[in-house]
Amino acid sequence: ARGGAGLAPRLMAGPVSEVLQALSEREREGAEPLAELHRLRALLLALPLPSVRELTSVLQFAVIFNLLNSEHREQIEVCVSILERLLQAVEPLYLAQNFKEQLQNGLQHPDDSVQILALSQIGRIVEDSVAVTAILNTPELLKGLIQSIGSERILVAKEAIHSLSRVAQSKAGLDALFMTCTLQDLTNVMATSDVIRYRIYELMVEISSVSPVSLGYCVNSGLLSQLINEMMGEDVLIRANAIEMITALLKTPQGRHYLAQQGVINKISNMIIGAASDPFSGFYLPNLVKFFGHLAIMDGPQQICERYPAFVEKVIEMVQGQELTMVGVGLDTLEILGSSIEGKQVLNKTGSAFQDLLRKLGNLLSGANMDVQSRCLDAVASLLYLSADQQTDDLLGMMESWFQALHSRPLEMFRTMSAQPFPEIHIGALKVFTAIAGQPWGQRLMLATPGFMEYIVDRSVEPDKDSKDAKFELVKTLVGSKTTAEILGNQHYLMLRGYLREGPYFVKTVTAVAVEGSE
Repeated sequence: ARGGAGLAPRLMAGPVSEVLQALSEREREGAEPLAELHRLRALLLALPLPSVRELTSVLQFAVIFNLLNSEHREQIEVCVSILERLLQAVEPLYLAQNFKEQLQNGLQHPDDSVQILALSQIGRIVEDSVAVTAILNTPELLKGLIQSIGSERILVAKEAIHSLSRVAQSKAGLDALFMTCTLQDLTNVMATSDVIRYRIYELMVEISSVSPVSLGYCVNSGLLSQLINEMMGEDVLIRANAIEMITALLKTPQGRHYLAQQGVINKISNMIIGAASDPFSGFYLPNLVKFFGHLAIMDGPQQICERYPAFVEKVIEMVQGQELTMVGVGLDTLEILGSSIEGKQVLNKTGSAFQDLLRKLGNLLSGANMDVQSRCLDAVASLLYLSADQQTDDLLGMMESWFQALHSRPLEMFRTMSAQPFPEIHIGALKVFTAIAGQPWGQRLMLATPGFMEYIVDRSVEPDKDSKDAKFELVKTLVGSKTTAEILGNQHYLMLRGYLREGPYFVKTVTAVAVEGSE
C-alpha cells in the first residue's frame, strides 16, 4: 500500500514538470501563459496535500512567482491560487528558509490578493517557534510587514498587525521589533495619516498585553506616552480615538498598573468632570465612560466608584439626558454596574438620584426608540437579577422596591412589551421576567397578575428559536427556585416542570387528525 501511495506524486511529477517547462518557455517568449496556468492549477487541486508536498521537494516553482509580475488580473488570480496550494503543502520552516525573498516581494506587490497570500504564509511562519527566527534575522521582511500596516486595504493591515504581534511573543522578537532601525520604520509609517498612526498604536497595545516585559519594551519606545498625550490634545475626534485605544490596555494587570502609574485614570476622571463645560465633549465623553465601565469590570465597581465618584454621577446624568448616543452608553454602563452586588449597592447609595433614574428607565421603556428600549431592558434585567446565594432579606427588599419604582404597574408594562413582534424587545422583556423569577416577591407578583402563569407555559406566543430559548430560561429559573412550589402552588409548579421536561422546542401533536386519517 505504501508503494502505491508514493506512486501518485511520481506519476503526477511528469505532467506537472511538463507544464512548468511550458510556462518557463512562455515566460521567455513573453507569450500568454493562461492555458498552462489553468492546467497546472487543475493538476495540483486533483492531488492530496501530502502528494503536493512531495512535488515541491523535487520540482522548481520559481516561474509561478515570476508570472505574478503582470498587469493581467486573471493571470495573477490563477498564480495566487496555484501558490496557495503549493505553499500550504510546505512546512513553515521550509517556507521561511526557501521563500523569504518571494514573500518579501509579495508584500510589495500592487495587487491585494498577492499581499494577502504573502501575509497568510508569513502568518504560518510566525506561529512556528522555530521558523519565526528566520523572520527575525531578515530586517527587510520585518520592514515589509510594518509597511503593510499602511495599506489602504484594512484586511492587509490587520494581517500585518497580527503577524507582528506574534513576532513579539518572544524576547528575540521584541529585540528585533524594537531595535532602532525597526522603530524608525514604525515611526515613518505612523506619519502617513491619523488612521495609520492608530494602527501602530493598536499594535503597541496588542504587544503590551502579552506580558509585563513586552509592556516595558512598548513603554521604552515612547509610543505609549505619545498615545496618552493624544488623549489630552485639542482635536476632539483624535481624543476620542486615543481614549478608546487606551481602554484596550485595561485588559491586563500590567496595563492597568501602567495607566494608574502614569496618572491616566485620574486624568480621565478629571476629563469627565471638565466635560460639563466643553461644548464638544459629546465626541469623547462616551469613550471616557466606557473606559470606567471596563475598569469597573476588572477592579470591581465599589473600588472604582468610591475612588472616582464623578463616574457614577456622569452615568446617571447620561441616562437622564436627551442625547440618544449618551443615553445608550449610560444604559450599557448601568448594565455593567448592575451585574454585581457591590455595583447594585454603589448605585443604591446615590439615594434619590437613583430613584429618579429608575423612574426615567420606566419612561424610556414606555416611550423611547427600539434601540434605547432594548438596551434599557438589558440594563433593568442586570440590575434586578439576584442569584440564590445573594438573596438576603435586605437585597430582596431592595430589588422589589427598584422594580416598583420603574412604573405604577411594572409587570403589566413588561408583559405588554413581551407581546411586541420585535425580537430584541420581546426577548428583552423575557430576560426581565427571568431576573425576578428566582425571587419570592417576583413569584408572588406573577401569581397575582391575571393570565401571567398561563402566558409562561403558552408555547404558541414564541415565534422563533431565540424567543423559545429565552422563555425556556424563564421556566428553568422558576423550576430551579426553592420557593416556587410553595408560592405558585402545586398545579402551576407541575405545569412548569412538564414544560421543562419537554424542552424549549416541544410541539404538541394533534391526535384528532391522526384518528380521522385512520378512518
